[in-house]
Amino acid sequence: FKNYGLYLGDWILEMMPGVGMLGGFLDVASEQSAPVEIVPIIRAWAGACGTITAEALEYFEDKLVTGLREAMPLDGIFLGMHGAAASHKDDDLEGYLAEALRRAIGHDVPVITPLDHHANITRRMVENLDLMVGHRTQPHDLVDTGQAAARLLFRQLRGEIDPAAGWRKIPMITQQDQFLTSGGPMKEWFDLAREMESRPGVLSASPFPMQPWLDVREGGWTALVYTDGDGELAQSLADELADRAWEMRDRFWVSDRVAPDEAVRQAVEADGGLVILSDTGDSVYGGSPGDSTCLLDALVRQDIPCVALVPILDSEARETAARAGIGSRLTLTVGAKHDNVFSAPVEVTGQVAALSEGLQARIQGRGFGDIGPTALIEIGNVKLVLMARLSFAVNQPILYTHLGIDVDQARMVVVKTASNF
Repeated sequence: FKNYGLYLGDWILEMMPGVGMLGGFLDVASEQSAPVEIVPIIRAWAGACGTITAEALEYFEDKLVTGLREAMPLDGIFLGMHGAAASHKDDDLEGYLAEALRRAIGHDVPVITPLDHHANITRRMVENLDLMVGHRTQPHDLVDTGQAAARLLFRQLRGEIDPAAGWRKIPMITQQDQFLTSGGPMKEWFDLAREMESRPGVLSASPFPMQPWLDVREGGWTALVYTDGDGELAQSLADELADRAWEMRDRFWVSDRVAPDEAVRQAVEADGGLVILSDTGDSVYGGSPGDSTCLLDALVRQDIPCVALVPILDSEARETAARAGIGSRLTLTVGAKHDNVFSAPVEVTGQVAALSEGLQARIQGRGFGDIGPTALIEIGNVKLVLMARLSFAVNQPILYTHLGIDVDQARMVVVKTASNF
């Protein structure tokens, strides 16, 4: 959490303007005609990773509850969460924290929660949160979601709306091939939600196609709709939204993936522009380790005639390159240190072109990021960046530009994500 940004109190106001859901809230708060007193408590983000320890959850629970009790009385609470977290103490982390919050402050204070639309909605979340708003697009626009939730919070505080919820779990999960909202069945589903929001009395409509690698008791997709005081209408619309996803369920399983060797051939033959090679099986933003070599292997074997950029998490290989020094030519066994089931280590021979002992940077829209030590290995036209630890920068241009690479000169880049690019 410290690597990705763990802030307490007023530090949040310094670090979060323009960043994420909290940045969206701060934008809307600054636009209010009446003065808004903001009481920042805690911001913590760790990216997608393993199950959160009980100790970590209890730490966050204590900071949240203590901060709320000390801040009372409050008119409203903006509680930004992801929605697809789990801990060893409770596999419904968001529901656990929402319940703890209500025990501390009661049910009279409105609590508005923006969520990733890959959240898993649970009964505890619905019962303890006044309003939940999911992302409207994939790739995600966190600031937009924060703004949408904040506007509803301030409307409720002014007494303009009285949210009523309707929700329905959908007994399905799917692969991520159809998760983009720019086309296909996911676009149709999200378009229906946007159309619903134009209907009289509807405050928000959120489809939640759950993150498919979450293994929890209440897992599954959800349709969630809020209206202004009309619970029957909210439930009817949630049923309509859920039924549409169920009707399209077979279409969500359509896959247009291309095998690694063919993907590289197509990229080489592309007319122009930067070609994204999306490593769907090693989606770091979904919790994968970032050390799959499937695409690296295909690029090296084909001895490509154009520049390709590739990231791999391998602290051992990075350390070996650092010891050898810039300009050294060496042979390394790279990758598959965490996952040696779906990929295998690849032996590469190349030159150490650049080294970095670490970089802390603000990434636009995402805030603080600690990239950690890296090494650039040039294997012909393949420019391989070895990372000592995972960072959000794994799929950001700064991973390459901080090592002196002009991304515009590359034909293709491997991204360790299925759709958030």
